[in-house]
This record gives sequence, C-alpha cells and structure tokens, in this order.
Amino acid sequence: MAGEIVRLRIQGMGCDGCVTAVTEALRQVHGVRRVGVALEGGSAEVEVTSPVDSALLLAAVDRAGYDAALA
Repeated sequence: MAGEIVRLRIQGMGCDGCVTAVTEALRQVHGVRRVGVALEGGSAEVEVTSPVDSALLLAAVDRAGYDAALA
C-alpha cells in the first residue's frame, strides 16, 4: 500500500553528491519508505508509511547542510 507523498523544495544542491547526501538524510527519518531527489529543479518527493512530522524531514535536510521547505 502506498503511503503519503511529501514534496520538498531543496536549495543549495549543486552535484550528484548533494543529491546522495539529501537522499540519505531523508532515509534516516523513521517512517520514510522511499525518497526521490532531483538535482534539476531542487526538489524531493518523500513517501512515508505513517504520518511523519514534516519538521523532521526539514531538520534532516538541514543537518545535511541544505535548506528545505515544503513545496
């Protein structure tokens, strides 16, 4: 069963390494099932299996060194 999709705008990514860092940071948040990060356009789609506080997702991106906001 598919979960809810949370969309984020990510600022500060400039390379594939940045995409990997953001992806791994988001995957560490409990309840995240799947993460898709796009360098072009600076976005992320996060599928969650249960309700996840969006502040946790934003904080994970912040800890990785990037700015995020809900899209």
